[in-house]
Amino acid sequence: MSIAPYSTAKPAKGLTMTKSTELKKLLHSIDTEFLMEAHDGISAKIVEESGFKGIWASGLAMSAALGVRDSNEASWTQILEILEFMADASRIPILVDGDTGYGNFNNLRRAVRKLCQRGIAGICIEDKLFPKTNSFIGEGQPLADIDEFCGKIKAGKDIQLDDDFSIIARVEALISGRGMEEALKRASAYFEAGADGILIHSKQRDGDEIINFLKEWANRCPVIIVPTTYYQTPTQEFRDANASLVIWANHNIRAATSAMRETSLRIYRDQSLIGIEDSISSVDEIFELANNSELAAAEKIYLPNNQDETKAIILAASRGKELHDLTVDRPKCMIDVRGQPLLHRLTTTFNQAGIRQISAVRGYKKSTVNLPSIDFKDNDEFETTGEVTSLSRAISQIEGNCIFSYGDILFRHYVLDQLLKTNGDIVLVADALWQDRDPNPQSRTRDLVKCAEPFTIKYLDEDEVTLNAIGHDFTPEEIQGEWIGLAKFSAVGSNKIRSEIIAMQQDGTERNASMIDLFARLLKNREPIHIIYISGHWLDIDNADDLADAQKFL
Repeated sequence: MSIAPYSTAKPAKGLTMTKSTELKKLLHSIDTEFLMEAHDGISAKIVEESGFKGIWASGLAMSAALGVRDSNEASWTQILEILEFMADASRIPILVDGDTGYGNFNNLRRAVRKLCQRGIAGICIEDKLFPKTNSFIGEGQPLADIDEFCGKIKAGKDIQLDDDFSIIARVEALISGRGMEEALKRASAYFEAGADGILIHSKQRDGDEIINFLKEWANRCPVIIVPTTYYQTPTQEFRDANASLVIWANHNIRAATSAMRETSLRIYRDQSLIGIEDSISSVDEIFELANNSELAAAEKIYLPNNQDETKAIILAASRGKELHDLTVDRPKCMIDVRGQPLLHRLTTTFNQAGIRQISAVRGYKKSTVNLPSIDFKDNDEFETTGEVTSLSRAISQIEGNCIFSYGDILFRHYVLDQLLKTNGDIVLVADALWQDRDPNPQSRTRDLVKCAEPFTIKYLDEDEVTLNAIGHDFTPEEIQGEWIGLAKFSAVGSNKIRSEIIAMQQDGTERNASMIDLFARLLKNREPIHIIYISGHWLDIDNADDLADAQKFL
């Protein structure tokens, strides 16, 4: 389930319900309802995704997420900023743990006004002294004067901008050892002062104290309970005693802490991601929670639709076994080249040429290929399929003007500039000095080209050279260059490439085909392919020696 950060749906007339109204309905529901703790935007989305009807914005959890104590060390404006992200990220009401109201009645007035402005449904304030101390720390904590706390409640109700905004009065008499009589006395006074509900707190290990309060209170107004310490009491007993809301108060931050500790310790110990990668959420799940797809859809609506804008498609599905241990936990495209992943350097080159729409096809260890501003496609069959299958995963992107690139190459900026300026529906870049790259030409498989004309010292960028053949096994006299893994397709060329991929799918040759096979078929069908020559100034990274050369290249 993907939660949109910005809802574009418009409710029908007469059906509009604010989040504060939704919380008020939960408080007065004939059934016992439940709120789940969240402490930031992503946890708020997860709570909503899980099916909860409301969120408890825990002061303990938000403070812990900021790395400070639950003693008002995080300012209320810092808490307000977190709440704004949570409210934007979710569509269910948020009841915020407002501690003591962040000060006196005037501080609460300002807090309530700001919470209403940000779409927060309600605040719970406790009758202790500012700055507060967490209820589970120490014994006999001092409580606020009843009249002073009632004045705080009245001030909050008078200032609220939304009639359904809820102010919940949290009674700490049981926690502080003042007993049931004091708890009932305070609850009655707070209800008379205008509180929309009472939160009764206890740190006993059983729920008897809370159930006794509920019976004594006799449902005079909604009562909220927090069974953090008395969690073994069956929930049905709370239902039978007419508890309005049950808050699961701090369990997401505690679960996250356990998971992060375990993951960090294991990665530190193993110095590898192999042991944990399959047991944690994928990067795609994080992107889904952040709703990247909504942004992509919005860009199509609101950004200029430039049909001539050039896109880039990068094949980055392979591991790169020749790099051995360097590609155990990541593919070749993500290895570090002077402080940045290879794929990042390639996309930066495209960006500098004004190419912003970039798609990359992932395969091996795909969750590690997670750079921003790239549209990722996946070839989960990368081990048993060829390059054309990977390209087919991005077939929807093969339209208009396209740059094609392998994900393991580097080249000087002028090479891309020259390619973009060259006419032709399908244009490949070939290195005329291919033999100079390696003293042993047989050391690796090369994509060699035979052209209508060889490279000469008089060759100019605007010279049109056509391709006669492309492959791996030509005699030295036939070879005019090596294709570097970079190509350009015009809108017409993109149609031809797309049509040929479909034809290969239909005749069963696509699965194991390379890009060389694809271009060879186009040549056989008498489709013209153009070549531009370069003289070095590029490299592909296949092994450790290439990686060392890349450091020098940059």
